[in-house]
Amino acid sequence: MPGLLGVETGRMIHILIVDDEKAICDLIDLNLSSAGYHCVAVQNGLEAIERIEKEKFDLILLDIMLPGADGYDIMEYIRPLGIPVIFITAKHEVKDRVKGLKLGADDYLVKPFEVLELVARVEAVLRRYHKAERLLVAGDVAVDVEARRVTRGGRPIELTTKEFGLLVLFVKNKNIALFRENLYEKVWEEEYYGDSRTLDLHVQRLRKKLGWEESLVAVYKIGYRLEVIE
Repeated sequence: MPGLLGVETGRMIHILIVDDEKAICDLIDLNLSSAGYHCVAVQNGLEAIERIEKEKFDLILLDIMLPGADGYDIMEYIRPLGIPVIFITAKHEVKDRVKGLKLGADDYLVKPFEVLELVARVEAVLRRYHKAERLLVAGDVAVDVEARRVTRGGRPIELTTKEFGLLVLFVKNKNIALFRENLYEKVWEEEYYGDSRTLDLHVQRLRKKLGWEESLVAVYKIGYRLEVIE
């Protein structure tokens, strides 16, 4: 599933993984990529600093025990940049957690960890920084809510105001059947009297523009459901 769009430039949410164990980097990369994020992984502290200098990251997952420069040194470098950080480390003592958090880390996850917990913590930190609230994704379609920008497979898609409103509702409620009257009243901001032709026409156009002929399905006597494999 393609990654979430970034706010400033329409790019994907960009996560830097810093861990000296390649197997862990690969595991995190695989799962976060599947969850819709773009990841870069490095195994050396100095290389991590070089990448941070050259690229823009929305979140950094940072090990502490690293060659070149340890995680604490990197954290000192990152802190003025305002990039959220989650420490991922085998150092499990309370004093290590306290030190990491005092240095400015947003969270601290001890190895070994469950991948689902890692993904949940990533999502929580991004929400805290308001990066995820403004960004929605479904399949190859990404939506920047505040900029009202939509892309499909990285290409911009032009939508009307009503089409955009419907899209946001569908993506926010993936795999949930939405009633016609609720869709109409939220997007058109007026009472629904049972004539669904206007709504149906807009849904048809949305399907065509986004290639959702098979994904945006009609639900008998209810309305529509956007079917997305998570």
